[in-house]
Amino acid sequence: MKTHLSPAIRLTLVMLVLLAVIYPLLVAGISRLAPGGGKGETVEVNGKVVGYARIGQSFTEDRYFNSRPSAVDYKADGSAGSNKGPSNPEYLKTVQARIDTFLVHNPGVRKADIPAELVTASGSGLDPDLSPAAARIQVARIANVRGISAESLNQLVDSHTEGPLWGLFGPAKVNVLRLNVDLDKRTHGL
Repeated sequence: MKTHLSPAIRLTLVMLVLLAVIYPLLVAGISRLAPGGGKGETVEVNGKVVGYARIGQSFTEDRYFNSRPSAVDYKADGSAGSNKGPSNPEYLKTVQARIDTFLVHNPGVRKADIPAELVTASGSGLDPDLSPAAARIQVARIANVRGISAESLNQLVDSHTEGPLWGLFGPAKVNVLRLNVDLDKRTHGL
């Protein structure tokens, strides 16, 4: 028994130190190399943090680019999707209500032209990005409300469009928080 017990105890202690001390310190050290130093990428206006760049936030006012809907009401501590499939009647009612609301606030847009991401929540409920098409379909509304040209808004969307990772992975995207902060800076001189 002693021949088995002693190695088991030593192995347990080695694994405890490796997995409960060394590995977490290694991961924390690597995280310091990430944007924001492992504390998240904050977006600031006049020295005040207005949000986190990689966590979706609610923008519903007509003067802003709207965010992707969230199944968890943009609460980062409860990241999740709705887990309701496209045949679920409750889910279909929710999506239809989002479509109706979008059409009311964006006259002239046809239902068939609305990108799906503007009326469906992401798997995490916290997606901070939209496709360039989802941002551009909102340009006419924002231009009308803010009294600025659609051309300048399209240029703003273009300047905030990030290509796929390394030019290969994922779609082009636009960070909604950064886009709206820049929109306020350009129209209000913040």
